[in-house]
Amino acid sequence: MIITMNTQIIKIDENQMDPEAIRKAGKILQQGGIVAFPTETVYGLGGDALNPDSSRKIYAAKGRPSDNPLIVHICRMEDLHKIVSRIPESARKLAEAFWPGPLTMIFPKSEAVPYETTGGLDTVAVRFPSHRTAQAVIDAAGGYLAAPSANTSGRPSPTLARYVVEDMDGRIDMVIDGGDIPIGVESTIVDCTVEPPMLLRPGYITAEMLGEVLGEVSQDQTMMHGDTRERPKAPGMKYRHYAPKGDVTIYTGELERVVERICELADAQCTAGKKVGIIATDESVQTYKNRVSKASIKSAGTRNNEETIARHLYQILREFDDEEVEVIYSEAFDESGIGQAIMNRLLKAAGHHVEQA
Repeated sequence: MIITMNTQIIKIDENQMDPEAIRKAGKILQQGGIVAFPTETVYGLGGDALNPDSSRKIYAAKGRPSDNPLIVHICRMEDLHKIVSRIPESARKLAEAFWPGPLTMIFPKSEAVPYETTGGLDTVAVRFPSHRTAQAVIDAAGGYLAAPSANTSGRPSPTLARYVVEDMDGRIDMVIDGGDIPIGVESTIVDCTVEPPMLLRPGYITAEMLGEVLGEVSQDQTMMHGDTRERPKAPGMKYRHYAPKGDVTIYTGELERVVERICELADAQCTAGKKVGIIATDESVQTYKNRVSKASIKSAGTRNNEETIARHLYQILREFDDEEVEVIYSEAFDESGIGQAIMNRLLKAAGHHVEQA
């Protein structure tokens, strides 16, 4: 049972840092408290990664299974040496190319990292974020923050502070409101303890980008095709994630047929009295609005720039929850580039419920 506490909410502008607010957040974290803070990917739920009690508090606040590893966030490259026992050559190359940034790498852990943080594994997931507020909070806290996404387990990750507050008010000590999040999906995760390195979770750093640096990169087969029964090696692998309250179905096929099929189904559900949501794109949104006026229709962005879709996906799922939408239909997206990350999150949200149009 979670003890209700008074959650402080403070605003920090990344471009006009408030040293006193950062110091206050750092003190809370050093004393074993939990602070939500912005990163370039989604909002994170931070606790001292080297303090087992802090990691236990994170799991409790999220309602997260304790075998689901936490990512340790650092703010200096040299700080990596304390928490890993070895730095593989593949990791050195990736760090040089993508750190600081939205890439998490898995290393053999050192004794400094408690098993409470790693979900019982002998490996540790590490990220060096590029967001200036995140870096400042990590530094003020002592250099090592365990930080999963700042939502209750299974729900869509928050890209706005108000959704952090919705899930975490009374559960954690502080929420730092840093405004909008630029990327909108969690970091790419690569296991550098195996050869060739393995992509475990797609993100903004795409499989193609990893391949340009490393040459050969393998991919975990459960990433796009269902969950594993094994202990998860990284966050987001085993359990249902990113899910709104409504039932999500993804439709694949030729786009014109997909739009037609979704219009038919959405219209029938609206007629039956259901609250319906449609995840559209700039290219299709007007067709849906013309055909299914009673549905909540939201464009995630344009297919010509799928980064816009990644940025808005979680916010749309959250807005559907706000509207108490019961049935959600989504178009499928190409699984290359950042589209792989979009589809990974959508498939998790839909419980892999995919239909051919």
